[in-house]
Amino acid sequence: MGKHVRTDDGRLLLAEEWGNPSGTPVLLLHGTPGSRLGTALPDLADRHPDFRFFAYDRPGYGGSDRLPGRRVADAARDAAAVADALEVGRFAVVGRSGGGPHALALAALLPDRVRAVAALVGIAPPDAAGLDWFAGMTPFNVREYGLATESPELLDADLAARAADIRRDPERLIEDLRAELSDHDLPIVSDPAVRAVLLRTYREALGASHHGWTDDCLAFARPWGFDVSAVAVPALLWHGLDDAFSPPDHTRWLAGRIPGATLVLEPDAGHFAAQYALPAVLGWIRAQEAGGR
Repeated sequence: MGKHVRTDDGRLLLAEEWGNPSGTPVLLLHGTPGSRLGTALPDLADRHPDFRFFAYDRPGYGGSDRLPGRRVADAARDAAAVADALEVGRFAVVGRSGGGPHALALAALLPDRVRAVAALVGIAPPDAAGLDWFAGMTPFNVREYGLATESPELLDADLAARAADIRRDPERLIEDLRAELSDHDLPIVSDPAVRAVLLRTYREALGASHHGWTDDCLAFARPWGFDVSAVAVPALLWHGLDDAFSPPDHTRWLAGRIPGATLVLEPDAGHFAAQYALPAVLGWIRAQEAGGR
């Protein structure tokens, strides 16, 4: 059912926790669109019993109140509120796809709370010097991020209509994406376990409104509110080379700006392969924990 957490400005965020209460805490940040219910495959806790997982719906998604005009940096305040409410002190954070920029924000802005950060198939900030930001990106993402910059009102109307279609038929988004999926992504999205998680998170994310989706796109296309080079905790950047939703050059750019970052580029993987990468990422987190003792 989740737990509602009140932020210092009075908003409510809907959070979830599972796994071993005494295990290593790991905050999982969902993609775009997404919710706390779409951060991991259902057997994750059983396969990794030494971890305590928690997640929350970003503002405007699922059961969390909207925060109009939010920046990527605002995730640090919200994540701290969730961790406090769940009595979590220090934790690792993993962000997949749209959760990647927010994970980096936590690492940069909460260095006393975040032990390690992993960003999987994420994107770079829109002002990334020397990066052709749209190169290699799917037409859908080019359109949405372009509208975020040029016409936020049209973006909002576009995503409102798409969200209404998805509420009527949650499989609509998956089917719409098929034309833009790589050969490596198609079998993953057809995996019944992955498909079930995607459908569940889309239903939850967009059940009340499309606002979280709009606000994510706007936040990604505007200044993020922090410098990625300020990330000083151990950082892992993971990307499939056959990814057109978040082009790999974004992660290469991030690796060149985050001091000491570990870069993993998988040659036979696309965007949705990040669903399968989490166990290896948890192994990396465990190694950071062991090295820090």
